[in-house]
Amino acid sequence: MEIRTGRPVTLASNGMVTSPHSLASAAGIDVLRAGGSAIDAAIATSAVLAVVYPHMTGIGGDAFWLIHDGASGEIRYLSGGGKAAATATLSSIEQRGLKEIPLRGIVPATLTVPGAVASWIEAHNVHGRLSLPRVLESAIGYARDGFPVTGRLASFIEMMRDDLVGDREAAELLFPQGAAARPGAKLTNVNLARTLQSIADGGWSGFYQGDVAVEMARFSEEKGGLFRLTDFSRQKAVWGEPLVGRYRDVMVFNTPPPTQGFTVLEMLNLLEAHESHDKDFLGPDHVHLLVQAKQIAYHDRDQVLADPSFADVPVERLISKEYAHLRGRLIDGTSALKWDMVPSFGSLSGDTVYVAAVDRDGNAASLIQSLYGAFGSCVVAGNTGVILQNRGAYFSLDRSHPNRLEPGKIPLHTLIASMAKRDGKLWSVLGCMGADGQPQIQLQLYSAMIDFDLDIQEAIEMPRFLSGRFALGEPRDTLHIESRFPEATIDALARRGHAINRWDAWNEMAGHAHGITIDRRNGMLSGGSDPRSDGAAIGY
Repeated sequence: MEIRTGRPVTLASNGMVTSPHSLASAAGIDVLRAGGSAIDAAIATSAVLAVVYPHMTGIGGDAFWLIHDGASGEIRYLSGGGKAAATATLSSIEQRGLKEIPLRGIVPATLTVPGAVASWIEAHNVHGRLSLPRVLESAIGYARDGFPVTGRLASFIEMMRDDLVGDREAAELLFPQGAAARPGAKLTNVNLARTLQSIADGGWSGFYQGDVAVEMARFSEEKGGLFRLTDFSRQKAVWGEPLVGRYRDVMVFNTPPPTQGFTVLEMLNLLEAHESHDKDFLGPDHVHLLVQAKQIAYHDRDQVLADPSFADVPVERLISKEYAHLRGRLIDGTSALKWDMVPSFGSLSGDTVYVAAVDRDGNAASLIQSLYGAFGSCVVAGNTGVILQNRGAYFSLDRSHPNRLEPGKIPLHTLIASMAKRDGKLWSVLGCMGADGQPQIQLQLYSAMIDFDLDIQEAIEMPRFLSGRFALGEPRDTLHIESRFPEATIDALARRGHAINRWDAWNEMAGHAHGITIDRRNGMLSGGSDPRSDGAAIGY
């Protein structure tokens, strides 16, 4: 879709929500106006996204949070990563004749249990003000009564047609009367409305026990999947501490392993030594530096990142200034750092939603949720209306790798959520979709705002690049770059050895970024929403 923009930053003084769909943001604001907390608003927004943006997210996926308590100023991490089933062993995959975990279908769909709902319930138990039925009211209504199909959703349905029509329930949902849903049409998901109502009525038990869990387990067993009813009863969200780093005068918080949040802090450390703020933001020197920092940090990620309950991840060393000083010796200002010098094995392709919410008391939620690929596994769990994720495809089948498949383990996660403080006060709540692109997008946003003093909307709308590959077999050192970068910058990067893929002016593959910043002097909220999405930053 052609994108035309130039929208102003959204300003408000009482509360704000931003997300990749305007109906979802509006649902969050409705909850804030009713007296709900930022956490209530984030759940409401995320639940609506699970209905109206099924190509990007759903309650069959995982979620990770950073939550800021307005009274104490404390920021805590909440993990909603789904655990691998008890039968999800390396030998069970080998016995199926598989040499790698497929990207779609019943195997990745049922390798891990959905973890997002458990995180909603835990966050609500601690920080919620309104009842769950009130928080989930909008999502239930859109699922039951229908929601409009956006042009982006329609394009993803067409793009994933072959995978979706292979699953009867998915085909019935997205191809009514046998034809792909068109832009402006109304879709319903009555089964999902019932599942959401079960969560509203029963909380954690409404999803992980009772009829919904029984149906998901029955579906898995009947189709040859891996998870069973007992796997659902073991799924709980877990609180922890965020990672913390400093970039210039800003304290940056990010989600710890099994997520890749440490790469943002490592990249910022690598950037800091090169006085990035003295460079041209859209110039070749700045882009070249950011790309090299990315390559170094991603190499480290691919060697060590895994579920910390199963592997020792040396994250404190990875985010230290001393480590950045050592690794920074690899950076060459005149030529591209090739992948064979710093090996990496990631993929950029992924679909995710990010929600930021702030309430009048200074509570804030930074929530990232996903099915991983477009429509996840492209499998709907029986009559639940739940599209199951394919995050289990991220497990390694290499028995020596820390991210190898093991029962009860959470796979390496590209999902990350961020917050930042200035002068000890909450300053930003931001995040983005984009799988391997997420740390790179966060890096570009932070540099735009901290080094070049752009507001959140301006930072989001700046031309964007992503380094890496979108599919197996593509060169790992491809630099995908929007054509709004100056021609001289793109030509100079090519001369330095970057393998350039020139995108159009605005490209949705460059990710959806959203965020809120808080003025430390008067508490005014500024919201940004990515024009590459269907989103909106809404305040009151």
